[in-house]
Amino acid sequence: QEQLVESGGGSVQPGGSLTLSCAASGFSLDNYAIGWFRQAPGKEREGVSCIDINGRPSVYDSVKGRFTTSRDNAKNTVYLQMNSLKPEDTAVYYCAAFSTYYWCSAQSDYWGQGTQVTVDS
Repeated sequence: QEQLVESGGGSVQPGGSLTLSCAASGFSLDNYAIGWFRQAPGKEREGVSCIDINGRPSVYDSVKGRFTTSRDNAKNTVYLQMNSLKPEDTAVYYCAAFSTYYWCSAQSDYWGQGTQVTVDS
């Protein structure tokens, strides 16, 4: 009933761009901070970005200047715009919703299934 669904992943060349979407079904994202995370094979989960309930984004250093996150409350969707993609960005990307309004904490209320992003080297 209540779920997050990521979409928009795929394969791109280095330097290319992708936009990922995180769409909520069965509940409203308005009162949740939304985080993006990624995990590459054999690696620990890594934070990518967070956007708070007011639409204020933050981005981790590893993707600073290349990725940005935004939200569209009317569409109940959060986006991750990825530019200047590098091979090291290859991972499964997940979104998660957090009831901590202004930051993405360690404990999520909802977690998506993930979407694969592959940057061909």
